[in-house]
Amino acid sequence: MKFNCYFIAFIVVTNLSNGQIDPEQVQTTLSKRIQSNEVVDFQLNQYLMKNAPALTVPATGAQWKKQADKLRQQVLENVIFKGWPKEWVNAPMKYEDLGEMECGPGYRMRKLRLEIIPGMQTVAVLYEPENPSGQDPAILNLNGHTPNGKFGGFKQVRCINYALKGMYALNMEWFNCLELIHPENDHWFLAHLNLVGTDGTGLFYLAMRKGLDYFSELQGVDKDKLGVTGWSGGAWQTILLSSLDDRVSVAVPVAGYSVLDSAYRMKSVGDMEYNPPDMCRYADYTHLEAIRAPKPMLVIHGVIDEYGYQAPLLKPYLFDKVKPFYKLFDKEDNFEWYENVDPGIHNYGIDIRQQSYWFFSEHFGMRVDTNEIPVEKEVKTREEMVVGLPKENLTILGLACQLAGGIKRQTVPKEPDMKAQWAMSSRERLRDVVRYKPATVKDPYGIANTWNKDLRSLSYSFIFSNGLTAAGTLFKAINPSPDDTLITIILTDDGKKAIKPQIVTDRLDQGQQVLALDLLFTGDASPDSSETYKATWSNCVYTTQMMSSIGERPLGVESAQLIAVAKWLKEHYQFQQINIDSTGIRNQVISLVAAALEPALFSNISIHGGMGSFQYLLNTPVTYKEAPDLFCEGLYREFDISDLAALTEAKLIQEYIENIK
Repeated sequence: MKFNCYFIAFIVVTNLSNGQIDPEQVQTTLSKRIQSNEVVDFQLNQYLMKNAPALTVPATGAQWKKQADKLRQQVLENVIFKGWPKEWVNAPMKYEDLGEMECGPGYRMRKLRLEIIPGMQTVAVLYEPENPSGQDPAILNLNGHTPNGKFGGFKQVRCINYALKGMYALNMEWFNCLELIHPENDHWFLAHLNLVGTDGTGLFYLAMRKGLDYFSELQGVDKDKLGVTGWSGGAWQTILLSSLDDRVSVAVPVAGYSVLDSAYRMKSVGDMEYNPPDMCRYADYTHLEAIRAPKPMLVIHGVIDEYGYQAPLLKPYLFDKVKPFYKLFDKEDNFEWYENVDPGIHNYGIDIRQQSYWFFSEHFGMRVDTNEIPVEKEVKTREEMVVGLPKENLTILGLACQLAGGIKRQTVPKEPDMKAQWAMSSRERLRDVVRYKPATVKDPYGIANTWNKDLRSLSYSFIFSNGLTAAGTLFKAINPSPDDTLITIILTDDGKKAIKPQIVTDRLDQGQQVLALDLLFTGDASPDSSETYKATWSNCVYTTQMMSSIGERPLGVESAQLIAVAKWLKEHYQFQQINIDSTGIRNQVISLVAAALEPALFSNISIHGGMGSFQYLLNTPVTYKEAPDLFCEGLYREFDISDLAALTEAKLIQEYIENIK
């Protein structure tokens, strides 16, 4: 899709330098790294750790109960349900019972279809005891990140065993698993929901909560004995649902979540849903565990888990810190920790399943039964486990596009006084959306310099007042124009080493100075190498999520860096005009946000390879790993590219239609 808009500024200055600057000198300097990936990674780790939420044990159980209730309400209202229509959040249960399936002796199976929100359904298979008592426990079984979904053999075996032991078991499907597999159901598309102002994790919460809603209406289920368990991503679902929904009495999460203190260092931060924006402003996963006190919970991890959820490393955070909260209620035995040794990897094998049989039967007040009943021959085929979904069933990306279509914004007024009022209120709103926190250049740390022929350069690691850094190289002709008051900051999404030398030399030959700048998460200011930046599990992917979780926004941090560097240039070198030359959609938006927030700071802005609307991120679609900073929660709901451009006072001189996406 092409959007016919945008601008490029042409600056014409008389050439007063000593002839043409050699592009090879520029290329050599641009290609030299200013700071390493490891340094940036360490800085980001320190930054995140300073912002990790504290967990303090109160004096009494009553005090904690009051705090826990408040935390639960804050997380639900300010994080999970942020931006969701109330009628969807509070919708009554809607489901279809599609009848019984053939199964083995001692239990029954039936297929179910459940509505998550209007236009989006999920499916599940129910396992029932053959001879229910009329008041039996029920366990919600949640999927991990596996394409097999509810077809997974170990999950079927577990559900059959629960039913044979006298408990209802609901085997629910998860997005991008088995029947919900669709390219547009990739979990990273939750970022696109965030972009339009609707919390992505909230969709997952609404989906899994339907299992509890179903049990709450199912005749024969003891509503005071509802359990939840899951492995990997299912463990994450288990802790989130069981801590935020008071109906869950017993929980067994298996190998699937960490805490901010350890997640970034161990690179086990999980997928997009694990780190909703603002979550850690209120609660980390230790808080969620503590919220459950004194209700029974068994936390299980493998000792050599290959995904980083290794029991010995997590126990200090996920058990030792939480145990005192159970002690407040004299219910320490309700909180258990189990380390799986055989096989010890990322699994929900027989050893772990038998631990779950023991824990659920113990705390549901049933006859304790640990041994697994051999039922492998009763595991259904993939085809037999299919329930069936409508062809037009909404996807995650489809929902984001639908919500984007309903956005209505105020048109930029044309009358000067009204436009001024609009700009004032819009800037305030923009500061809030990007969580703008002004920064200053605390230490322009010189790394290297050159002085050769007609060219001089100085390379800096810009250390900001918040402890983060950017990297840049300042180019200057040896004999510049007498009126040495103009500088252009050049930004590109691929980092300064990708800047074409001719762009720099042209400006130098015109008498300008040039700063080739890499802001945070780009080039020399990235925690990743250029080879790993766009990997699904890159450090940028980890950090940008966690930065949003602690209440920051990467876009706001980057814009603050650009503003700080521009102010430093003005103060340190007395530049009268500061221009921006930006290439790529990421730096396009950073530049526009910075100029919108500080409209008097920049004189001219040139955009190359930009986009005409944030709708481009949805229509292409651009993935989170390609541009993590652009998926700023609520940005597209409040502003489009044209709105940001209208807030700048930089000269956007000539309209053009070149390389616009």
